[in-house]
Amino acid sequence: MEGSRRGVLALLVILAGLTAPGSSYEITEGPQNVTVLQGSEARFNCTVTHGWKLIMWSLNGVVELSITSQETIITNERFTSVNYNGSDSFISEMIIHDVQPSDSGLVQCSLQNSNVVRSAFLSVQVMGTLDIPSNSLLVTKGEPCNVTCYALGWTPLPVISWELEVPVINSSYYSVLEPGNFTSALSILALTPLGNGTLTCVAELKNLQASKSLTVNLTVGRPPPVVESTGSSLPTWAIVLLAVAFSLLLILVIALVVVFCCCGVCRREKEESSYQSEIRKTASMKTNKTDPETRLKSGKENYGYSSDEARAAQIASLPPKSGEVSLPGQRSHLSPYQEQKTRQPRAASHPRVSFDTASPQKVRNATLV
Repeated sequence: MEGSRRGVLALLVILAGLTAPGSSYEITEGPQNVTVLQGSEARFNCTVTHGWKLIMWSLNGVVELSITSQETIITNERFTSVNYNGSDSFISEMIIHDVQPSDSGLVQCSLQNSNVVRSAFLSVQVMGTLDIPSNSLLVTKGEPCNVTCYALGWTPLPVISWELEVPVINSSYYSVLEPGNFTSALSILALTPLGNGTLTCVAELKNLQASKSLTVNLTVGRPPPVVESTGSSLPTWAIVLLAVAFSLLLILVIALVVVFCCCGVCRREKEESSYQSEIRKTASMKTNKTDPETRLKSGKENYGYSSDEARAAQIASLPPKSGEVSLPGQRSHLSPYQEQKTRQPRAASHPRVSFDTASPQKVRNATLV
């Protein structure tokens, strides 16, 4: 209700001013461009000559404040004014409290019954936040590393720099826009630390000389032991152990192959020796069983023995002798007495040889002593 009443009162004052007779007053100095941070105050001054009736302040085409010589008409609690009277001029100051990004735009100061308007521009900047993923960083001494600082929700984007309280070999940084977000940026610091210290990320809005910073601790650790590798991630002792193990395995395989070969050769020689012994034994047994009649009853061998076939051939080649050999045709005409007489030996010292013509295949030769 109070706001509506003030709006109506402001409208009546404006109408009254517009209907009042004109005069020679004018705006000698208009407002100036202002850039402020979100949440702060923005102040604009308008200087006019004496004799004015009504001063109006508007933001983006909307009258927010009206001032007469008797009072100030406020339509929005965030807009107030302070007036200053000089010897030959009057200064009206409009104050915008708790400025928001939506307040950015054109600010105008105008007088009644005058076409003279003075304008200025209000720019509201937003200071966002800073973020480093870790509040305490652990890095390796003498090894290059990167630290990233994120500036989120800034309008416009800030200028990011670094303050190093760390002994380093070298350092550099660069800033880029965060992909897909035009109100955020990130800065990457590359350095090679040599000791402990702090790193400070500083984001600054140049137009306002306003900045925000974030500090993190940097702790330097000892470098890991140097491992000489040729494309392998295993430590040296593991590589040596594997080499020794493979060598022992190779020697064991060679030894097993040699042992198996030797065993095979020995087994083959033993089998051949056993086979030859069996062959000799079998041959000996066959020799003993081939002709048992070739041995004498006394067990002594007659070395003067010849085979039946050879003896028969020899007898056939000899001429027949009387009284010694009887042919088969003549054998039937001899009497048993004659046959017995014929077979008597001539001398006792000569061996007796008898021939059985009926069975010429077997001839037994014996020596009687």
